[in-house]
Amino acid sequence: MSAFDLASFIANNKEDEAQKIIHNAMKEFDNIAISFSGAEDVVLIDMAVKAKKDIHVFSLDTGRLHAETHRFIEQVRKHYKINIDILSPDREALENFTREKGLFSFFEDGHKECCGIRKVQPLKRKLATLDAWITGQRKDQSPGTRNVLAFAEKDGAFSTDEKDLFKFNPLANWSSEDVWNYIKMFDVPYNELHLKGFTSIGCEPCTRPILPNQHEREGRWWWEESEHKECGLHIGNLIPTAQQ
Repeated sequence: MSAFDLASFIANNKEDEAQKIIHNAMKEFDNIAISFSGAEDVVLIDMAVKAKKDIHVFSLDTGRLHAETHRFIEQVRKHYKINIDILSPDREALENFTREKGLFSFFEDGHKECCGIRKVQPLKRKLATLDAWITGQRKDQSPGTRNVLAFAEKDGAFSTDEKDLFKFNPLANWSSEDVWNYIKMFDVPYNELHLKGFTSIGCEPCTRPILPNQHEREGRWWWEESEHKECGLHIGNLIPTAQQ
């Protein structure tokens, strides 16, 4: 692959053309993968499969997911006839952590350490093998941290001195309604927990249904302040907020 021209890609794509962004990102990079966990990500998979059959998809299994989420991952794998690379935490790091702090330390000292071991470290190992990745992030998912989100960017959190990593967020300007309209229109699989009042779904202890008129992110880490509601997978989102 020749050097990727980010400025040219942004100039030649429109932020409201998600399928085109995905298609062109996969044309630019052979070594690119879709990060899959929720409803937005299956929209990405659906669009990507329509553009290219041999897509690369990975998902994080933290060891604390709902049984419904495991069934959802398998449903997506079979529906699209794709392989999904399931990433797990490092066994030794996780065993040491739970031995020292137990299984619910995040209720006392915050979720960052647990998420770091169960999510960020496995993601970092995976991203080290890629040139680019595609995420289902939306600006309105977490107004305190994702209000500035480009549809294509250099990943400032996971790039290294040796290699730039590029990140595509084709649904940056979509709303939740846009996502669910697409899911209904194209009969896209979704997690059955959505039928039980769950909106943003993560690990079982840290996720609960929301009440009417609550923001979708309020079901995650509800015991913490809203500006802390990133698990570290998209830690770059916190940078603009921290500088304010």
